[in-house]
Amino acid sequence: MTLTQLRYLLSVAEYGNFTLAAEKSFVTQPTLSMQIQKLEDELEVKIFNRSTKPIGLTAIGKTIVAQAKIILQEAQRMEDAVAQEKGSVSGAFRLGIIPTVMPTLLPMFLTNFIKKYPKVDLKIEEITTENICNLIDKGQLDAGIAATPMNREQLLEKPLFYEPFVAYLPKNHHLLKQEYIEVDDLNHNDILVLEDGHCFRNHVLNLCASNMSPKQFGLKSGSFETLINLADQGLGMTLLPYLNTHNLNAEAKQQLRNFPEPSPAREISLIHSKNQLKLPVIEALRNTILGIVRGAIKFENVRIIEPRKA
Repeated sequence: MTLTQLRYLLSVAEYGNFTLAAEKSFVTQPTLSMQIQKLEDELEVKIFNRSTKPIGLTAIGKTIVAQAKIILQEAQRMEDAVAQEKGSVSGAFRLGIIPTVMPTLLPMFLTNFIKKYPKVDLKIEEITTENICNLIDKGQLDAGIAATPMNREQLLEKPLFYEPFVAYLPKNHHLLKQEYIEVDDLNHNDILVLEDGHCFRNHVLNLCASNMSPKQFGLKSGSFETLINLADQGLGMTLLPYLNTHNLNAEAKQQLRNFPEPSPAREISLIHSKNQLKLPVIEALRNTILGIVRGAIKFENVRIIEPRKA
């Protein structure tokens, strides 16, 4: 039994097809099939039911796949322990980023990071906070970038920056006459918010909880671009994270209003398991991001709004 055989095993289990699993594993289909057959012969069991489409697991096959995942995770941890001892910034690293952060933050640091640390095989996925936490718990993600605090016992949170909320108002809105917008002003407007599953929705709900009833949050969307377009149609105002205002054109920026200090803001952190061994890569990633965002976000006098549901 080899680690390579176990990796092939998991690939077939994931894709349900030997040809596709071989493509994803960068080997020929006969090579992969031969190794799977050798593993079955050694264990003297049938792991896959080849008569079904997609290919399914036998009862014992499900148990073997579960154990294979554990073995490969522990083998990876052994490699990580060696890399940590050497202080090596290298190897595979899986990072999850929440959807309301990825489009603005990733272009800011990615090029710098991969140029500075070419030996890191960085795999990035855009996923929700809950999925990031679950995948870190399962060992399927090494770290995540998400809104905090979350106060999860097994996770460490390393703040990267504080991102203020900015109001985007329809043209000719009466609040445009003000230099700043107050939280109390939100009582007089319908707020356009992101749909369920986005933590920024919870930020807005928590910020406005004392001033607004849930029924006023009627229009929902999955993107800030849509919320801006709806606001431009006069259907309400919306709140944006500060970095999402950078790419607006000059005319649209005239429709923005900041909150007075301490500004309501969200805390964005790099999170990882307390048992994580890839600390050299994590610190390299954090330092790279910190070096970039310091020039883009200079707000320090802020009031952190928690991302948890109100």
